[in-house]
Parts: sequence; structure tokens; C-alpha cells
Amino acid sequence: MIRKVDGSAVVEFALVVPLILMLVFAIVEVAVVARTELALIHAAREGAREAAVSPDTSRAIRAVRGSLASGASRARISVSRPSTVGQLATVRVTLPYRIAAPLFGGYEVSLTSTASMRVER
Repeated sequence: MIRKVDGSAVVEFALVVPLILMLVFAIVEVAVVARTELALIHAAREGAREAAVSPDTSRAIRAVRGSLASGASRARISVSRPSTVGQLATVRVTLPYRIAAPLFGGYEVSLTSTASMRVER
């Protein structure tokens, strides 16, 4: 007995393509979140470096905002700088990030990075 299977490949392809596309979108989204997290870590370090050498905390905030290319206006930045040399100056940067915005209307997460350096002056 011979069975006709002319359209089965097209049906299988139509069922598999959405799953593959969702997987590709998920991989890209994870890569973008990782890149944003690395930029946030770098910005916190820049701010901590500035806070360690300058008693003016606004310079540390400007360093963080200057280091963040995208989302600098949405970032929440806190600077803790003691006046004693050798103590830790700490910069904490929090950035809200919307995941999967085109697919499901978005899911917002809060990315946070903290950096500390010893006060030099």
C-alpha cells in the first residue's frame, strides 16, 4: 500500500518555524541583557573610580551617566563616599530594563551593579 505524503513536509515546517524563531529571539534577548549588564558594571566602576579620587559626588554621577550610552537618564545612581582616606567609596547603579518588548508587551527587570574603591584623597 502506498501512502501520499505530499503536504506533510510543509505542515511540519509550519509547526517548527515558530519554535525556532522564538528560540532565536530568546537567544538575542539574553545577549542584549548580558551586554547591558556589562555596560552597567563598567559604568559603576567608572563612578567608583571617580568617587575615590574626588570628594565631589556629582562628578561620580556624571562619570556613570557618561559611561552609560543608552538608558543613562533612567539610571538610578547612589554614591557613598566617606571623607576618610582608605575607606571604601561605593557606587550603586540600578537600571530598569524591559525584556521581550515586541513579543509580549514587555517584562521589566531591574539590573543592578555595585562597585567600591578605596578613597585616595
